[in-house]
Amino acid sequence: MKQKQSIAVLFYIRKSMSTHSKFSPIYMRITVNGKRAEFSLKREVEVTKWNTAAGLMLGNSETAKSINQYIAYWRQLAYDAQEKLIKDGKIVTAQSIKNQMTGSLPNQRTLMEAFTFHNDRLLERVGIDHSPATHVRYQTTKGHVLEFMQAKYGTGDIYLSQLGTSFAADFYHYLITVRKCNPNSSAKYVKNLKRITRVALLNEWITRDPFMGFSPAVKPVDRGFLTMEELEQIEAKKMVSPRLEQVKDLFIFACYTGLAYIDVANLRPENISKGINGSLWINTHRQKTNVPSNIPLLAKAAVIIEKYHNHPQAVTSDRLLPVLSNQKLNAYLKEIGDVCGVTKNLTFHLARHTFATTITLTNGVSIESVSAMLGHTNIKTTQIYAKVVQKKVAEDMEKLAQKLARPNMDSTPKQKKGKM
Repeated sequence: MKQKQSIAVLFYIRKSMSTHSKFSPIYMRITVNGKRAEFSLKREVEVTKWNTAAGLMLGNSETAKSINQYIAYWRQLAYDAQEKLIKDGKIVTAQSIKNQMTGSLPNQRTLMEAFTFHNDRLLERVGIDHSPATHVRYQTTKGHVLEFMQAKYGTGDIYLSQLGTSFAADFYHYLITVRKCNPNSSAKYVKNLKRITRVALLNEWITRDPFMGFSPAVKPVDRGFLTMEELEQIEAKKMVSPRLEQVKDLFIFACYTGLAYIDVANLRPENISKGINGSLWINTHRQKTNVPSNIPLLAKAAVIIEKYHNHPQAVTSDRLLPVLSNQKLNAYLKEIGDVCGVTKNLTFHLARHTFATTITLTNGVSIESVSAMLGHTNIKTTQIYAKVVQKKVAEDMEKLAQKLARPNMDSTPKQKKGKM
């Protein structure tokens, strides 16, 4: 019968390794027959709140409970690793226990390392099949995850092998309660986080999906749009300055083409060509998805192109139209909304929604055609606009039904005047 070797487990902090004056990282030491193996738990603790004798954090705060539970988890992991090595007939050493606990991965990665790997690779593909905004989105997600770990666990990193569903659920809760993100934005950040672990899985840094089973739902959002009356109000209004007139024209152009800001800004003269019916078309690719977006050029959009044909800004930049920054456009649009008496929050993206609803779907253009013109990769995205149109029809019919239900006072017989 094999002799069960005893092991000693110690948890301590390394003050000399402290990244700042207040916190120090927690280390675990395994000792077998006088031989040691040590590694960081990727957690930090406030130096003044560490109990050296017990190898635990002092107090009953949520942070202390979390840290101490984490330490208990690793202590048990060490004993479980010892049992497994004995069961498998392997030599029990401090190093073999450590390897068993950490999955025996010589190049074990952390979550922040995986984020850096993914984001750096993504940056290399910006301008090829990814937009700068996509890279910014993942960098923002990385920042939120880092802040979450520091707040929840007192550390700036964690091994991928230590991740579980509770990590994603707690991150989602943190975004909503601490960062005050709305549920949809929070769900999208979790989706970005799950992308990182999928990359880790593909690179064989982990053997399972740690977040499987947790997918917070994204609730449908009503897409705002202008009615035809509101759009005509803006079209008819003469702006007091050339700059406001330019912004108004760009907005109207987007209303009649459905192009997003970046796609309008990227349009070049060569993007206009004759289609199979002999009419002019806009032929481009959406920067966001690199999906083709081919749109027949409506008369009102064509007039605006002609108006700015020789504009110095457009000519110098070899662009179809003189486009300002998105920030400036949206700032001027708020002013235009006030001038035109439109109470809705005018943004450049509202023009895209207006094209999908008021200009096309409401006028009987098929949802398949609208989806193709908008450059959607999935028709379900376009169906959101169709639901908006259906809702508007339902509201209009409800008003009509109420009007028809009211007694028609004009048709009520009038009593003749006279003596009773």
